Amino acid sequence: MSLKKLQYFKSRNLSLYQGNCLEVLENIPAESVDLIFADPPYNLSNNGFTVKSGKRVSVNKGKWDASQGVEADFNFHRSWIQACQRVLKPNGTIWISGTYHSIYQCAFALQLSNFQILNDVSWFKPNASPNISCRYFTASHETLVWAKKDPKAKHTFNYELMKKGEWHQKDPLKNQDKQMRSVWSIPVTKKSEKINGYHPTQKPLDLLRRIVLASSNIGDLILDPFCGSGTTGVIAIQEKRKFIGIDLSSKYLDLTKERILQK
Repeated sequence: MSLKKLQYFKSRNLSLYQGNCLEVLENIPAESVDLIFADPPYNLSNNGFTVKSGKRVSVNKGKWDASQGVEADFNFHRSWIQACQRVLKPNGTIWISGTYHSIYQCAFALQLSNFQILNDVSWFKPNASPNISCRYFTASHETLVWAKKDPKAKHTFNYELMKKGEWHQKDPLKNQDKQMRSVWSIPVTKKSEKINGYHPTQKPLDLLRRIVLASSNIGDLILDPFCGSGTTGVIAIQEKRKFIGIDLSSKYLDLTKERILQK
């Protein structure tokens, strides 16, 4: 199927596509993307429970988040990472977010595809949900892996902005005018960021703003193969980048479009 037939919405600097990310990525020109942020399924919808707003709720998010077994889950991650590798520019980088359910598979898949891992970043959630079983440590962070396509290429890293930006005003772990460290304290998504609709794995704007500003420049093309609620796109457009978002769900693509285009 052609890229045009998969197109869901297009405007200046914004392209949204509905479909399997592998199919869409296959039709995107090679070496055309500067930065990829990917928040793939964590495969943790296992009929368990967690706590939200003091209430016991199911962790199930949908069939798309259910594990198909270790080997099948890994093959899926290997496939989409290889598809992303083709469309990245030689000096391009990729960020992948995940929990222990998925991030180690993703990191290994990156290494098998000859990416060079630059950092693993711990996103600390100061307001994370408690552990209701009382049999484990409270899960209060996610891991972000940042890697570049070509180990010999010079990747984008806006060091001075990360060091001297006003990050310390919101992040108590960031010391003013000191190097940005690999542990970021950023609260989970605010209710005010969900007024357009709900997505079960929506990332906070502050998290994506830091990623986008750290590793891309004005005018760069950013791609998110698991677009979800469109947080990557919101920040990309706000910060004067171009954006390609891919998702299976028209519901979430509508949410993305509404969030990006709202005044």
